Amino acid sequence: MGEDKPLNPYPDHPVLTFKDSGGKQTFNTAVFSDLHFGENPWEHWGPEHDASSMGLIEEVVSGGFAVDYVAINGDFITGESKYLLILQPIIDSKLPFLSTGGNHDNSLYITHKSEIEREQSLPPTQSYTRIAGEDIGGAGGPGNYWVPVYKSGFNSSPALVLWFFDSRGQNMPPGTEGNPDIKDWVDESVVKWIESETKKMDEQWGGAEEQGRQALAFTHIPPHHIQAVSENLDSSKNPGQHADVLGAGAAQDGEQKTRNQPFWDSLNTNVKNLCAVISGHDHGNEWCAREPTQDVIFCFDKHSGYGGYTRDSWGHGVRQVLFTMEGNNVDVESWIWVQGGEERARVKLNVNYGK
Repeated sequence: MGEDKPLNPYPDHPVLTFKDSGGKQTFNTAVFSDLHFGENPWEHWGPEHDASSMGLIEEVVSGGFAVDYVAINGDFITGESKYLLILQPIIDSKLPFLSTGGNHDNSLYITHKSEIEREQSLPPTQSYTRIAGEDIGGAGGPGNYWVPVYKSGFNSSPALVLWFFDSRGQNMPPGTEGNPDIKDWVDESVVKWIESETKKMDEQWGGAEEQGRQALAFTHIPPHHIQAVSENLDSSKNPGQHADVLGAGAAQDGEQKTRNQPFWDSLNTNVKNLCAVISGHDHGNEWCAREPTQDVIFCFDKHSGYGGYTRDSWGHGVRQVLFTMEGNNVDVESWIWVQGGEERARVKLNVNYGK
């Protein structure tokens, strides 16, 4: 173990822990994605969509889901003024939460950095979202960070690390000149950061494989590798809605499909026991599949918001990810909850999935 000061990015926050559930320990995360608040406030349907989205958030965080943690995986808004309104039900629930930025969150009047700064101005021990160092993430991509989750408050090392990566991107209003430096992939500067952070973890906590430390990663825009995966789905192995065809703009690095390769390689090489990588962005998809070049599971979120493009048949909801620990055994299960009560596309995120 290392002799440095304890590796704790949240010295002033409550320690996040699994919940004791009758001899087992559980940790249940609800993932919202693509809320798209603030669309067309001058039209009657704009405020109606926002009210419907708010109702969905309130339903999930009100207590009936036994949620321990909330993640918002990009595209909070289409209109800048709604940002703090979105978070109010989560704040009222007292649940810890965090977020990643989406392409719609880098726009004319809002940036990923300003969103994080607003979030950090809220009750200071409830939000776990952080800004990376100035040299990490590239233009428009400061939201790269990790969050430790402990089996109990007495443990010296975490049982789970949640990773969040800023896939950047932009969506400038028609007629305005966009910033050509804000691209739609995780910047290559994140590669060395992943290497250095995992090295610190191994030095202080022991190796992830040796300790059984699990990991889960989030990035709003899916890596470009997922386009090829989407062309060979098997509904028996990859249950869930598949209504979006992945093409230009639907995955990271739509120009050359090579620029997020360094990130993808570094993530999968350095972050051990990676249960899944989870993305939003493509509103019609909610499936999981194994990405063969890195032998890692990828999952889409569920389109949560009533804003943004959609179809009536798609519904709105969240992805849930449940970790269950019993002794040295770890079980990871994920499914889609659709407003109205339906649960579907339930899968086990383990070494056998998709094989």
